[in-house]
Parts: sequence; C-alpha cells; structure tokens
Amino acid sequence: MAATIDFRDSDERGRAGPANEYANFRIVPARHPGRTLGTIFAALVIAGVLYSVLTNERWGWSVFAEWFFSEPVLAGLSRTLLLTALATVSGSILGTGLALARVSRSPLLGGLSFGYIWLLRSIPLIVLLLVLNNLGYLYETISLTVPFAGKTVFSYPTTQLLTPFAAAFIGLTLNQSAFFAEIVRGGILAVDQGQLEAAAALGLPSRRQAFRIVLPQAMRSILPTGFNEIIGLAKSTSMVYVLALPELFYTVQVIYRRNLEVIPLLMVATAWYLVIMTVLSIAQHYIERYFSKGALRNPKLLPLQAYFNRLRASKATNVPVAKAAVSVGFKDVARLREGGSVRIHGVSKSFGSHKVLDNVDLTLAAGSVTAILGPSGSGKSTLLRSINHLERVDSGFISVDGEFVGYSKHGDTLYELKEKDVLKRRADIGMVFQNFNLFPHLTVLENLIEAPIQVRGADRQEAAVEATELLVRVGLQDKLHAYPRQLSGGQQQRVAIARALALRPKVILFDEPTSALDPELVGEVLDVIKELARTGTTLVVVTHEVGFAREVSDTVVFMEGGRVLEVGSPDQVFSQPKHSRTKEFLAKVL
Repeated sequence: MAATIDFRDSDERGRAGPANEYANFRIVPARHPGRTLGTIFAALVIAGVLYSVLTNERWGWSVFAEWFFSEPVLAGLSRTLLLTALATVSGSILGTGLALARVSRSPLLGGLSFGYIWLLRSIPLIVLLLVLNNLGYLYETISLTVPFAGKTVFSYPTTQLLTPFAAAFIGLTLNQSAFFAEIVRGGILAVDQGQLEAAAALGLPSRRQAFRIVLPQAMRSILPTGFNEIIGLAKSTSMVYVLALPELFYTVQVIYRRNLEVIPLLMVATAWYLVIMTVLSIAQHYIERYFSKGALRNPKLLPLQAYFNRLRASKATNVPVAKAAVSVGFKDVARLREGGSVRIHGVSKSFGSHKVLDNVDLTLAAGSVTAILGPSGSGKSTLLRSINHLERVDSGFISVDGEFVGYSKHGDTLYELKEKDVLKRRADIGMVFQNFNLFPHLTVLENLIEAPIQVRGADRQEAAVEATELLVRVGLQDKLHAYPRQLSGGQQQRVAIARALALRPKVILFDEPTSALDPELVGEVLDVIKELARTGTTLVVVTHEVGFAREVSDTVVFMEGGRVLEVGSPDQVFSQPKHSRTKEFLAKVL
C-alpha cells in the first residue's frame, strides 16, 4: 500500500514544525513472500505426517495406549532414569577431575588422565559392558589388602559384587567420564587467560580460582555439548540390554516378543525417550541461562525470574552502606595501607631466545608514584608483571618492604615459594589490568568482596560495607549489582581499581590502564589514579599518557630493549633528558 503524503504548502508545514512535518506519513512493512511460502510448506508437511500416523491403524494406537502406563514399562523406565541420573552425576564428577588433571602442571598426572581418556573413548560401550559383566572370569574375588602386612580387610566374590546393575552403572560412568572430560577441558581452555591472571593477582587460592572463577565461565561452553552427552547417555542406557537388565528398551523387547506388537511397543519406548529428552532440554535452557549471568546486557527474563530478581534485590538493599558520609575520592581514607618500598635487583627474563628484561635495577620509595615509559616491546609490562610474580624471572629478585616476592630467604639462599605461598604475598600487591579483567559472571559487588573474604578472611557483611564505600569513592555507587558487561569501559576500569584497593595493598600496579578506553573515557580513570597518588599508596604505572606522567609521578623510568635507560624526576626526564634515545622518544610523543 502506498504511503500518504502531506500536500500542504511550505508555509503551513513550517508553522506545523519539524516534529509534525511527517505526521501523516504511513509506513508499509516489507513483504517476504518466501517466508510465507516456507510457512505454508512446513504446515503441509506437518499436517501430512500427522494425518498419515493418526489414521493408519497399523500403528496400533490402542495397543500403545494399553502399554504406555503399564507397570512393566514404568519399572523399566525407572531403571533407565536411575541409570541416567547416577551415571550423569558420577561421570560428570569424574570427568571434571580428569579435565583438571589433564590441564595440571604434573606431566605424570596429565599423562595418566590422557591415557584414561584415550582408552575409554576407544572402547565401544557395548564391549565395555560385556567386559565388566565377565570380570569374574579374570578376577574371581575383589580384595582390599594392607600393603606389606598381608592382612585382608575386604574380600568378596566378583560375580556377586558386580551385579548387572552395578556393571551397567560402572560402564556408563567410565564411558561418560572420558567424553565429558574433553568437554570440560575445552570449556576451561575457552576462558580468557586474563581471568586466570586477575584471580592470581588477587591472591585467590588455586581451588577457588578453579571453582569460582574458571569453571563457572567455562560452563557456557560446556553446557551445550555436555547436555548432548547426557541426552546421548539416556539413549545409551538401551545398550545394557546385553546384560539382560530390564531397563525401558529391554522391557519393551520382552513384551513385543510375546504379543508380536512390535511397532506399538517401539512407539511406547520412543514416546518415553521423547519425554526424557524434552525434560532435559528444558533443564538445559534454564541452566544455560543461569550460567550466562553477565554475558548479555539486557537478557530476557524467564518465567518466575522477575519474582526472584525482586526478592534478591530486596535482600541486596539490606546490605549496609558505610555509616558515615562518604565523599568521592580518596583524600580522607584512613584505611588505605601505607605504601611499601619496591626493590628490583638484577632482574632478567627471556621468552625463548628473546631477552625481554636485561639486568634491570630499580628502587621505588614507599608512597612514590612511578611512571614507566617506553616504546612498545620495551619490556614495561613484563617488568610490571614480574613485581607481583605473575611472570617468573630467570635471574635476580624483587622485594616489597624487604620481603621477597616469590621467594623465601634463608641465609644467603633464596628458595622459590610454592604457588599457594606466592598467592598469599600477592595480596599486598594490587594490579589493575589494561583490559580490566573483571569477572563477567559476578556483579560489581561480588567482584569487590571475593578477594577480601577468601584471602583476608573478612566477614562478608564487613567486606560489602567497605566495597560499597570504595564504589562511592570512584563514583559508581549506583552500579553495585550491575554486571561488568553493563558498564562502559571507564566504569569497568574504575571498578577494577576499587577491586584492587579492596585488599588494602601496599603497592598497586597499573598496566596501561587507559589504553583500552575511548579518548573521552580516559580522563575519568586518570582522575581516580590522581586521587590515589595523593594517599601515600605506592603506585607503579605503565602508561603512554605523557601528560599524566608529568603531572602525577614522582619518578619517571624510560625503558627500551628490556633495559632501563633513564630514571629521574618528571622535570629532569621531560625537560633535560640525559639519554639520546629518551630525547628521541619524547620528541615524538610530546
């Protein structure tokens, strides 16, 4: 249909104003005849199939109705559901353990996990079930004996212990775990490396990193293929017919061999499998939505979700805010710890044949603000990451307030600490990353309170109060329950700064904190860092913002090729640089 056009003269339209100039226009939606034809074709196919199935007496719908809710069928169905549930739980737990072993740093443990997965994925399920069912031929008894003592704690005939149900359960579990392990490993590898670095920089224990940070995010990749495996498992229970175990399919076979109603009985089994798949598909949808928290800016609410959101919000409003009035900024913050001195002595680091740091020596005074400048690839970020031991150095050492990072000192010898001890020391060295590295599945409040609770042992309510105060100080008190994806880049970086401060560190490291931001958002992040610079906390900032470095820092370090070429005050380095390479670099950026 054609649009209606307003033919009033120009003066009349001018008096009507620009808002009403097109008031009488009508929009005709675009037509899609192909979609209409496709819809008609699909409807005809569905109608044809239904008509054929429902009007053909040979389908035996009366027999189907007679046996669908019969006692033998329901008993077989219950065994199918029980086997599916048990094998899903045990296979998922074992598979997750195998996946974590596969990605562990132990070559022997990783090799054992790989060998198990390789073997179990190679053996057909039906062969595995038959081997387990005939295990008594290989081992007459299953015994538990105390090593070297010759004392038998437990001994039982294998054939009595390994019943058909037990053999089915163990076989399905072993088969499921091997496939599920690779699904979990794929999910773990899909999690951004920055998330692991952020968790490690906060000092979170390795177990907490795995189960609170990595696996919840990996679940978004795990769930679709994982549920495919569960659905496949529910159908694979039909394989246990070789053990003469009366699950759903075996029960149906027994019945149709007696009454010869093959098709109606097979349709009974098919209908129940469809019910199982439908329930699992609905469960998958809800579970996927649960683990996609923070992944979408404006997710559509599921049934009853609005109610639970209101309930959660009402509880969240009860989280106490700081009792005293809190102002934006950090000038009046008494709870920030005094800055610690940083000593970098003879630090070298290579990636293969490329030397990234070459015998770096620096001393940064407590409470100082140090800006590290230099061209890309000069080793700035690697040096920064070495301070909190995210990068292990090849030689040299780093200390904060005389305490070595990553090592313990005994006499004249330094012993490298285990990861759990390194994590504890990292709590005193906060870090703000170039790409924020907030945990996307946690709210802003949860991002801030995770480390104080897990690392410092703070009470949850106390941690929430302090987190709220920090958010007020960075101007984000209204984003308490938002997810990182719902924030702008500048807001995310301010949250990242607040998260680092929540641990009350002695030193805070900033790795190019504004390089991932739009130019108009840079100022709001730099203002927060400027406020921090006046508090006495030791700040080390890798940056390309020369104006910021000149205004805020006490010390400017210029690096190139992994070496420190010049160190001095901002006035000296920017006004009278001593090294020719520093002069050349500043001439291009100033």
